[in-house]
Amino acid sequence: MSRVGKLPVAIPAGVDVSIQEDQISVKGAGGSLLLAQNALVKIANEAGHLSFKAANDSREADAMSGTMRQLVNNMVVGVTKGFEKKLNLVGVGYKAQATGTKLNLAVGYSHPVNFDMPAGIAVTTPTPTEILIKGADRQRVGQIAAEVRAVRPPEPYKGKGIRYADEKITIKETKKK
Repeated sequence: MSRVGKLPVAIPAGVDVSIQEDQISVKGAGGSLLLAQNALVKIANEAGHLSFKAANDSREADAMSGTMRQLVNNMVVGVTKGFEKKLNLVGVGYKAQATGTKLNLAVGYSHPVNFDMPAGIAVTTPTPTEILIKGADRQRVGQIAAEVRAVRPPEPYKGKGIRYADEKITIKETKKK
């Protein structure tokens, strides 16, 4: 069996987990999240802990038990603490401004780039060169951060662009005559 799938998911106080035949819903202070149930995994709620077992002995069911366990764990962590991604803007004149659910970027194009944040995702700009994306759904936070980064990915010669806060850019040496 999957090593990750063997670990139970602890349900903290204030979090409500309901398991139906077709979906799992997790509600907490950070919002509510839904996940489609998989037929290859059996989920049991035992005194505040969720346990995940493979429905049969196939390799797919074993792998899916670990996947479902981690997805549900991410949902529980998301509605209690939430997830965040930090982006940095590197370049002369590059700046970002968050107003409500909109993110305005000035990253060297002839026009400003505007992003509308979906429901459940909050964006802030502590400084003009930092963007902080927060939300309860880990996948959506990562996807929005990737879309913002794709507006101007870091280039390898000067390192200018939008990068994750923990991202290391390897700078190439320029061609010499």
